Amino acid sequence: MILRPLALALALCLPAFPLAAQTPPNTAAPDTGANVLADPATQILALTEALMIGPVIDVMRAEGLDYGSSLEGELFGGSGGARWQAVVGMIYDTATMRERFDAVFAAELATDPELEAMLSFFGSAQGQRILTLELEARRALMDEAAEEAAKVAVEDMIADADPRMEVLRRFAEANDLIESNVAGALNSNLAFFKGMSEGGAFGDAMTEEQMLADVWGQEPEIRTETTDWLFPYLALAYGPLPDEDMQAYLAFSETPAGQRLNAAVFAAFDKVFTAISYDLGRAAARQMQGEDI
Repeated sequence: MILRPLALALALCLPAFPLAAQTPPNTAAPDTGANVLADPATQILALTEALMIGPVIDVMRAEGLDYGSSLEGELFGGSGGARWQAVVGMIYDTATMRERFDAVFAAELATDPELEAMLSFFGSAQGQRILTLELEARRALMDEAAEEAAKVAVEDMIADADPRMEVLRRFAEANDLIESNVAGALNSNLAFFKGMSEGGAFGDAMTEEQMLADVWGQEPEIRTETTDWLFPYLALAYGPLPDEDMQAYLAFSETPAGQRLNAAVFAAFDKVFTAISYDLGRAAARQMQGEDI
């Protein structure tokens, strides 16, 4: 079974920093105390606010509910009903998602000497403009027509040898967006299989080695899906961004601060979506067997 990568249906933890909101983002630069916050815990809290993590998780929940509906069609022929919808809603609980994110994010950055640089960039007016565009693009791509239009736009950029396309490729490489999202999707899909197995969907018929082999066999398709989603997203998000802002974002991404923040965000969301995937797998197994979820 090929699952649409949970890092896509989910949360492509894209550009260094996840991306979208159901509510209008606050475009004013957050007050970070001139970015001189000696206490790392306070700095990390300010950073999560600057990165709009709360609104990002809101849109990830919306994407997750859509993904749950897709799973219902694949696994139960659309017969999951209100019971399945309710359990998916509980699994994508925003408070739980935020708690899991914050725990890993704080641990990853607790002793990081680059916190002030991270806050300086994303707490600035320029950083907030960039994040706002990312949020708007992520929200827009929940619509299939918008996603198709973005794909056509990328095809046109490639055909026209648009120089912005090369900048987007460099940006994706600097942030390791394809490899990190592929790895996250594989981890999520393995967790889903483990959840299904522990929920009794396979009996004794599937070992962990078989699960690993099955999931690894999905890697080429996941890589293709990731790439096919990524560049239309990047083109849509950064299309309105002036060249100087795009270059500044790329330059920051290549700094130690940008690299460490990117790694921390991916680690935190990997924890969030591995747990979600496992819970979805267990719930799906029980739904198949007619048990209480």
